[in-house]
Amino acid sequence: MIAISIRKADPLSADGRRLLTASQNYLRSLYPPEDNYFLPIEALAADPAITFLMAYDDTGALGCVALADKGEYGEVKSLWVDPNTRGKSVGAALMETLEGRARARKLKMLKLETGDTLHAAHRLYKRVGYTICGPFGDYAEGPHSVFMEKTLS
Repeated sequence: MIAISIRKADPLSADGRRLLTASQNYLRSLYPPEDNYFLPIEALAADPAITFLMAYDDTGALGCVALADKGEYGEVKSLWVDPNTRGKSVGAALMETLEGRARARKLKMLKLETGDTLHAAHRLYKRVGYTICGPFGDYAEGPHSVFMEKTLS
């Protein structure tokens, strides 16, 4: 485990763009355009209902995640950990901080959509308490989508 800090950040910053571009390029390499549901970087920055968080250590930015407040629930968006940092609990720390932000907004549930071949992400989400659910919001069943949720206490 490494010592990290997590704080609200600007997705348009150099580190935000670097992490989000890496994430989006990876998803583009796996799935056709119609099955990619990531938000453009500018949309993450412009929407006041979205809180963007980044994890840092003394070497710089390690990962990111966004919380989209949907009113009745929060949606986890854009979780990405730099591949050189994986396996060091950065993703779990980002999710824990995101859940704290969701609780502070009085959200009772978090939901997410992820890709069917993102097995490391599935393991992380299950490890921090998410379970499989059906589509939500504007999502529909698709060949590459996995939907998960977690009730917040």
